[in-house]
Parts: sequence; C-alpha cells; structure tokens
Amino acid sequence: MDLTGSLDLLWGDRPGPRRGPKPALTHDLIARAGIAIADAEGLAAVSMQRVAADLGFTKMSLYRYVPGKAELVALMADLAMGTPPAELTGADRCERLRAWALALLPGFVRHPWVLEATTGPRVVGPNELAWMEAALALLDGTGLGGAERMDVLAVLAGHVRNIALQSATTPGGDAGTQFGAILAEVVRGRGDRYPATKAALAEAAGGGEDEALGFGLDLILDGLRARIGDRSRPTRP
Repeated sequence: MDLTGSLDLLWGDRPGPRRGPKPALTHDLIARAGIAIADAEGLAAVSMQRVAADLGFTKMSLYRYVPGKAELVALMADLAMGTPPAELTGADRCERLRAWALALLPGFVRHPWVLEATTGPRVVGPNELAWMEAALALLDGTGLGGAERMDVLAVLAGHVRNIALQSATTPGGDAGTQFGAILAEVVRGRGDRYPATKAALAEAAGGGEDEALGFGLDLILDGLRARIGDRSRPTRP
C-alpha cells in the first residue's frame, strides 16, 4: 500500500506549484469543492474531473495540486472533520471524554461520507490526529498501557461512528425508534419463541426518544472508571 501521496499532501508543506505565477488553486479550495459534491450526492460522485469542472479548471490542471482521487478524499475528510474543542469541560476525565465524544458526532452527521472515507488503514491528517491527541491526553496518568489507551479511543469513536451511521441511513426519523417498531411487528405473534425480546420491547414501548448514544457512552465510561480503579488497587500476593 503506497501512502506517500496522502502523506505528502496532508503533512507536506506543499500548497501548490512552487514555480511560476501565484497558484490559482489551494488545497483548501479544492477540498471544499469536493466536500460540497460529497455532501449533496455522496462520495461516489466525487471525481477529479467533477471537482475540476466545478472550480472552472481542467482535470489536468487539478493534478498539479492533488495526485489523484484517493489523496483528494483524504484531504476532504480531514477538512470536514474539523478540529476538536479547544477545551473539554467535565467534573473528571471520563466526563471530559464524554464531551469529546459528543463533540465528534456532529461532523459525521453533517458529512456522513466521512465515515466511509475514514475506514481502514490510511494516513490520518492533522485534524483527525488532533482529535486522537485530545482524547488520549485525557487518559494520561490512568495506569492504562498504550495499547489500552488506543483501545479506549477506538471503542469511544466506534460508538460515535455507529450512531452517526444509523442517523445517515435513517432519513426522516430516529433509527432506534424505527427499528424498534419494525422489530415489534416481526415479533408479534412469535413472542413464545422470543420471550426475552418481546419483554424488552414491551418495556421499551412509550419510552420516548432513543438514548443509544448517551446510554452507550455511560456503559463505556463506567467500565473505564472501574478499569482505572482496579489499576489503583494494590496487587494481592
């Protein structure tokens, strides 16, 4: 896997052609054009040709700034994610991690294609790495090992991404509520075969708006508090 192009584009000091007249385009301008297309039509609609046309340039002229679509999408995704809050408030580190997770969600909801663009091995950009740094800094001094701190980050971000994915694939309503209604219809008349599911659905009925985001964060962070507490206790002989 050759990641050189994305690495140079996201982290290199190369705003455009270095010689000749002042560059007519910038990476920011190009990325914003791609973001506008992806927001309106999805990531599949983004191409070098389409972005160039929307900017009033030729496809070949765009290649002077961006090597190809993969690098273009990497640039778009990092810009779309934005930066983490300058300050995360909360009574303790877990509450600040909760604030981090809640701040991460809106970017995915506004730009659902970023979920696809930030999946799998890839070069992370400055904004995405800033989000990671903000969360990992809150785990300093917990006694958790490096792999464990990275796993906490993965679990928190994974929960946020899952909620954003449900939102993106359920237009016009709450994903949990809609799924619950469909599931109740499936279980209707089959409750003797699935009694636990029937009982849970009956208790959940009329419970109001789905709280999967907050409930999931509570479970994750309660578990983290317990894990950190265990590390602070002396080891028994």
